[in-house]
Amino acid sequence: MQNIDPRSIIHAGSIRTFSTEHTQDAAAAASPRQGASSHGTRFDPWMSAYAQRADNLRESEIRALFAVASRPEVVSLAGGMPNIKDLPLRELAEGARKLIEQDGAQALQYGGGQGWEPFRESCCMVMAEEHIKADPADVVITTGSQQALDLVTQIFINPGDVILAESPSYVGALSVFTAYQAKVHHVPLDEHGLVPDALDDHIRHVRAQGGNIKFLYTCSGYHNPAGVPISLERRPQIVEICKRHHILILEDNPYGLLGFKGDIYPALYTFNPEGVIYLGTFSKIFAPGLRVGYAVAPPAIKAKLVLAAEAAILSPSMLAQMAIHHYLRDYDWKAQIEVYRAMYQERRDAMIEALQEYLPDCSYTVPEGGFYTWVGLPEGIDAKAMLPRAVTELVAYTSGTAFFSDGQGGDHMRLSFCYPPPEDIREGIRRLARVVDRERELVSMFGSRVIHQPDFSSNAPQPNLP
Repeated sequence: MQNIDPRSIIHAGSIRTFSTEHTQDAAAAASPRQGASSHGTRFDPWMSAYAQRADNLRESEIRALFAVASRPEVVSLAGGMPNIKDLPLRELAEGARKLIEQDGAQALQYGGGQGWEPFRESCCMVMAEEHIKADPADVVITTGSQQALDLVTQIFINPGDVILAESPSYVGALSVFTAYQAKVHHVPLDEHGLVPDALDDHIRHVRAQGGNIKFLYTCSGYHNPAGVPISLERRPQIVEICKRHHILILEDNPYGLLGFKGDIYPALYTFNPEGVIYLGTFSKIFAPGLRVGYAVAPPAIKAKLVLAAEAAILSPSMLAQMAIHHYLRDYDWKAQIEVYRAMYQERRDAMIEALQEYLPDCSYTVPEGGFYTWVGLPEGIDAKAMLPRAVTELVAYTSGTAFFSDGQGGDHMRLSFCYPPPEDIREGIRRLARVVDRERELVSMFGSRVIHQPDFSSNAPQPNLP
């Protein structure tokens, strides 16, 4: 087994050991306009030239893990990479060849800023599976749904505005919100998803304090990181609360079609199309490397999204749009999703069984879809502090702190079961259990300052697995 230096830290996608010089320059970088010279610092000679909003850019804890987690000796339970090995790659290669031969002049050219109309129609066909009756005229094609998150935040958020988000919430969304200087208020969720009464209470509290709430952000399907969907009963309640308080909903639903039993919940959008912006992506049901997502919005909002998208990228990739359009037209994409569901369920089962065996003192959700389980650690263990020691043992996870904007989550971690095969998942949990056992000994000797997040996951024993 190859060891990794525990004195190193994960930074910018690589393992680096920091010296005193690095630390001093990093401290200067943390407050660039407080005494920075016109020549910047050794850490960054252009530090004094940045705009103030650049101070709000933060490195994702997940992205920082990628270089380490991708090493073959490390079992990565950290990233949310879909397993695309089961795609019909040979047939897709032939389809790509035909696309270039027959329509290459169009596929390799600029397109419209809103997206190619035939592809927008295809997106509406996919959304119909989630009971959404969308008009292609209201669809905006984006470079992944991550760009849609950025565009929506750009056109709505002024510095200091409030965004309501689930507790915990998707790390990529939090990064965008922070970059635009929003204040994020976390609203509790439980095993049935976002809690309507808590949402209503938070809205009243924030407004009583003078906060300007711009929208509610929710991952409505099989939640990232918690793994739970908003229940059927709660969906219209959440929409009604936001409608009554005149608050827009930003619904992000990358995992909605990946319920293991084929359960597809009606999108929040279906209950109030004029009050919801719906985000979808082909990254989880087809191929993330093509970087194609979409937003469906009321007409006035859609028009501003198109303008913002054109200013950012001129137009989305015609080649990527046409490739996915041909895939949806020429292949049985619904059968492919069934393959994904069965594969991810098998991996979910492997993870839950390993957690039961090796980490019986942890609590965890048992997701019925998606990619993740949300794991509560034994009392006093800090997931973020433990991570370098876990990497030394050749296993990686994502600390719960990545999914909060206020320092919570140190007593939780997100484990991803989507990419490693079942045998690697089991080995990864076994390695992780060794790390947790040692961490428990450290806590018993030195104590802990972990900030707790309310636990809604389940302890073993769990329901029987198929």
